[in-house]
Amino acid sequence: MKKYNVLVVGGGSTWTPGLLKGMCSRKETFPINRLVMYDIDYDRQQTIGEFAKVLFNEEYPEIDFSYTTDKEEAFQEDIDFVFVQMRTGGYAMREKDEKIPLNLGVIGQETCGPGGFAYGMRSIRDMVELVKDVRNKTKDAWILNYTNPAAIVAVALQQIFPEDKRILNICDQPENLLRSYGRLLDMNERDFDPVYFGLNHFGWFTHLYDQEGNDLLPKLRKTILEGGFRPADYEQRDQSWLDTYAMVEQMVQDFPDYLPNTYLQYYLYPDKVLNKLDPEFTRTNEVQAGREKRVFEDCARVAEAGTTKDSNVVENDAHGEFILIVAESIAHNKGNNFVVILKNDGIISNLPDDAMVEVATSLTANGPRPYAVGEIPTFYKGMIEGQYAYEKLTAEAFIEGSYSKALQALTLNRTIVSATKAKEVLDALIEANKEYWPELR
Repeated sequence: MKKYNVLVVGGGSTWTPGLLKGMCSRKETFPINRLVMYDIDYDRQQTIGEFAKVLFNEEYPEIDFSYTTDKEEAFQEDIDFVFVQMRTGGYAMREKDEKIPLNLGVIGQETCGPGGFAYGMRSIRDMVELVKDVRNKTKDAWILNYTNPAAIVAVALQQIFPEDKRILNICDQPENLLRSYGRLLDMNERDFDPVYFGLNHFGWFTHLYDQEGNDLLPKLRKTILEGGFRPADYEQRDQSWLDTYAMVEQMVQDFPDYLPNTYLQYYLYPDKVLNKLDPEFTRTNEVQAGREKRVFEDCARVAEAGTTKDSNVVENDAHGEFILIVAESIAHNKGNNFVVILKNDGIISNLPDDAMVEVATSLTANGPRPYAVGEIPTFYKGMIEGQYAYEKLTAEAFIEGSYSKALQALTLNRTIVSATKAKEVLDALIEANKEYWPELR
């Protein structure tokens, strides 16, 4: 079996240990020849990199592993897969994404609303540079992108690199939901055959079939309405995530047709969610005090001890596992089914062809083969059209340096609505993002 050369961009992420552990557990089905981790933050990369050395020494000694902050070392001609999980601006900018809108009276969240807009404008720049760096070395490497907000990034990359068929934007939230359904029903999520439509962080499961073809969605709906909803790994989750999943019960009660993505709470109940958010202590602060602290302390402890024994560093392995099984399906032409982000081109027949939709698809060595959704009902069509217009205008605002389109985008977003408020928020975000955004005229 061929062994693959893999580059991880954003190797200093708190999610990287789970990805590395996944590589060890899947070394028979997705064998890796060379793994390079690249990050621009040396301290973060070193902490995770030294942990990786210990882990691989114990579980994957045959792998050729290195980590670097040198782009020339990282990007090579023989790369097969690039796993991307960048956070432009780090937690310092994420905190501003959340707190600036909140202090102006609207939702502050890292991928939704004005926070997602700010993050998206930053991410586009670095993702475009990354694609060019990869393609300067190889035309054949698969770029599997986790970088958020994936919806905006996907739209921008499609506009800038329309002929590049080896960029695949993915998100682990549908995978997390499938795992949560599996725990609720005492089933393996890989045994589900899901039907899903929407945009990233803005979609719905319409059916969830088992191996015998039975639709489990009615049973799931009933179970959620009677007992609530929690993430599959709820013992490891911070409180804000437990609150986020708990809102699914409300969404299913009000809109019982389908099972929603958790992020829809920000768009369906912006007033209710806003009242729960603390402008002085946002999810960024929670992550820094929680997962961030635990992961980096544990990685440093492993590196010093020289063993992973008693380590609890791997949390929420859905993130690491998902990108690996996606790569495996492509590498071995398995054609397994996943929910990923693709150019619509008629998949959802009553949405624009250029929309970057999130749907179920079979992933092969020749790329995605999506399953047709057909027409969707008026309510969902209207929701998606408004959100896609916001995403498209955001990408165009970056590409064209357009203040007008940036203002239009934020005015359309359901977390803001008011053009007056949108302008106030936009001007504050421009000031905070001078180092990262193009000049908007």
